[in-house]
Amino acid sequence: MRRFKILATARALPPRVLTNAELETMIDTTDQWIVERTGIRERRIAAPEVATSDLAAEALLSACGSAGLDPGAIDVLIVATSTPDTLFPSTACWVQHKLGLRGPAAFDVSAGCSGWLYGMELAASLIAGGGARTAAVIGAEVMSRVVNWEDRSTCVLFGDGAGAAILTACDEDRGLLGSAWGADGTLARVLYQPAGGSRQPASAESVAARAHTVHMEGNTVFKHAVTAMSEGAIEALKRAGVTPEEVSLLIPHQANTRIMEATRARTAIAPAKMVSIVDRYGNMSAATIPVALDEARTAGRVKDGDLVAMTAFGTGFTWAAQVLRV
Repeated sequence: MRRFKILATARALPPRVLTNAELETMIDTTDQWIVERTGIRERRIAAPEVATSDLAAEALLSACGSAGLDPGAIDVLIVATSTPDTLFPSTACWVQHKLGLRGPAAFDVSAGCSGWLYGMELAASLIAGGGARTAAVIGAEVMSRVVNWEDRSTCVLFGDGAGAAILTACDEDRGLLGSAWGADGTLARVLYQPAGGSRQPASAESVAARAHTVHMEGNTVFKHAVTAMSEGAIEALKRAGVTPEEVSLLIPHQANTRIMEATRARTAIAPAKMVSIVDRYGNMSAATIPVALDEARTAGRVKDGDLVAMTAFGTGFTWAAQVLRV
């Protein structure tokens, strides 16, 4: 067991709500079609002047306020994102810039929708190994900037937001009991953004071809997501020595309700224990699980000593699952 306690969580969500009814006026789709296939009814969209680091910094400051912690006391700052402010420096460094922080190690994790759990894995190991005492792990995305708003199969899925957690070392029986994570890079082209990197630098042609937006093979993603998320969760439970009945809460990545329910059923965790926020926020990629965790904590669904199972799947293809005693 890697011992730490969560001092605080927080979320930052843009005020702008984009409903399915509004999408009906933009593209060839219907509210019924979107809800039946995804469970999504609305999503949040960041204002043009808001970047990923802005949402990340807002969530971090809110978490620090709840914890009564000066941001300068954080030893390491990890930001999980697929929509960084810039290719370099990291979004984590832009968060530091925004908050006037100097000193703490800061870096990004690029693991798609699994990114926040990857960040938690790293933070837990750093705390256990003595490399840090207090860590901030943030999942933040402005997915609205990288979707093709003319592609009805993808633009209805995504939303913007950020969630943050502050972890600190402790001697109590809390922390990470078991985890499973991995990746299969042979499936990298099934869900990716083709242009903008060293393989296909930005050009007039790449912009015209909308190569800087999400490209996804939906059916392939669905099949692999259910398998990876459920198998990852089952393995994490096994390594933690925990039965499905002992789990207080299941927080799956909020991709769509069909993937989430199929994952839950395979793990044999009771339906009432699954957290779902996808109807209100859509798929916020790396931000979905920390936002869902913060909502569950705020609503009183998570108490000291509870066992929380979390599982995710993302571009790469990556996957990660964890069992946490809060």
